[in-house]
Amino acid sequence: MARRRRIYEGKAKILYEGPEPGTLIQFFKDDATAFNAKKHDIIDGKGVLNNRISEFIFNHLNRIGIPTHFIKRLNMREQLIKEVEIIPLEVVVRNIAAGQLSKRLGLDEGTVLPRSIIEFYYKSDELDDPMVSEEHITAFGWASPQEIDDIMALAIRVNDFVSGLFLGAGIQLVDFKIECGRLIENDVMRIVVADEISPDSCRLWDLKTNEKLDKDRFRLDLGGMLEAYREVANRLGILNENEPPRGTGPVLVKSE
Repeated sequence: MARRRRIYEGKAKILYEGPEPGTLIQFFKDDATAFNAKKHDIIDGKGVLNNRISEFIFNHLNRIGIPTHFIKRLNMREQLIKEVEIIPLEVVVRNIAAGQLSKRLGLDEGTVLPRSIIEFYYKSDELDDPMVSEEHITAFGWASPQEIDDIMALAIRVNDFVSGLFLGAGIQLVDFKIECGRLIENDVMRIVVADEISPDSCRLWDLKTNEKLDKDRFRLDLGGMLEAYREVANRLGILNENEPPRGTGPVLVKSE
């Protein structure tokens, strides 16, 4: 079997050359990172759960007409996706105060915001992903004013739909991060949602108890990260009880 050509490797995923021109294979790793990889462990089975949860959400987005890079899931850890030109921005949508927003503005965690807030961060691990304004984005040519409008419109639509999706499962979507890319089809360029949407990129709280069901369990040393991700998958109806993720359970393997 021919060795696949690796296109890119990030903290949580690897991109390989796809079977057809204009496609890639996205592989979900078990690496858990926080604070731009300053904290790192391997959570056996995390990639399987993120793959399934992201597939579930992206399939729904495609069905309701929100354009994404997702084509189909190939196996337990891989997806077939459309090749896009990633815009070097992390787009964060906040519904409830938590994390950096609470620290920056002195808001109590859990404060419901007057309206959803969209923030932009420049994708650079070396610079710790600094927050940037629309002026920075256009001045440095990362995206045009029209592209910013398209990105914000996509972010709002994703927030509206995914908030309702999780609410139906008894989960609050506190905030989340998406990435967007430029997709060219039939000589027409459009902005689409790329990367993933999973507990790695969302803050998810139990609606009744506010228990954290996301990567904050790793960031804050709460433990039970895999159990929390599995709970999200079960509530969304993704996994059957007889279909555990391939892994030994919520065991942290310390990196050297």
